[in-house]
Amino acid sequence: MRSVAQSWFESFPAVADSIPRARHAIAGFAARAGASGEQIDAVRLSSSEALTNAVLHAYRGEPGTVQVTAAVVSQELWILIADEGCGMRPGGEGPGLGLGLGLIAKLTDDFEIVPRTAGGIEVRMRFDLPEADATSYDQARGSRFSAARPAYSRFSTTT
Repeated sequence: MRSVAQSWFESFPAVADSIPRARHAIAGFAARAGASGEQIDAVRLSSSEALTNAVLHAYRGEPGTVQVTAAVVSQELWILIADEGCGMRPGGEGPGLGLGLGLIAKLTDDFEIVPRTAGGIEVRMRFDLPEADATSYDQARGSRFSAARPAYSRFSTTT
């Protein structure tokens, strides 16, 4: 059974000093959620890339914030990194090699970039967590685990 808060949210100033603080907090949440060591490394690196993109590109040197949300939903760790900046622009302007989004795609089980109605973007990253202890029956109603096991042992076709 996981003993982790189901979600966490924090807003950070869109400055370089916020990147390691946010990355550390996200990795800590992932560890408490039951992510493997390899997954925690992937969470740390992909989050760092998304945070860096928001800090470098979202506000064009103006003050702003980066909102970070992490949640555990049905054996999945979701990390959302959002800004209220200018959104994505075509072209290779700015520092960096432009490999961050490709790296995020490789490190996550799924990710997408979504424009926000009020402006800015949200990077949504999903990581499949290892299965929880199958002997625990404290799973949330409607979870994949509860759907896969019989509601009552008398109705099981395997017993």
